[in-house]
Amino acid sequence: MTERISDAEHAVMEVLWDEAPLSAQDVAERVAPDRGWSANTVKTLLGRLLAKNVVSHEEDGRRYLYRPAVARDDYVEGESRRLMDRLFGGRLTPLVAHMAERDALTAQDIAEIEALLKELKA
Repeated sequence: MTERISDAEHAVMEVLWDEAPLSAQDVAERVAPDRGWSANTVKTLLGRLLAKNVVSHEEDGRRYLYRPAVARDDYVEGESRRLMDRLFGGRLTPLVAHMAERDALTAQDIAEIEALLKELKA
């Protein structure tokens, strides 16, 4: 994926990653209720995502059904890489150090990182 998606577009993608294919109305009903989006708002966002080739659609009678064209894992990988590249010179260690210095790592986080490192070394 070359183009980034906005926070609003990401909310639509989360719905489609959880359940697809869906119509615009279905997506509008599943997006976080506190957003209060109409089906027209969701259609606009779906149009943007189609233009970015992040979702695809198929005709189903008089409506379109939408599905992700990018897997959630691939999206997360790309966004994670962009964050590390932009803020930490592409290195993971400074990112983890930054989080640790600001007490953003819980004991559970540290245990999970230790287990991951142990697994990677094996």
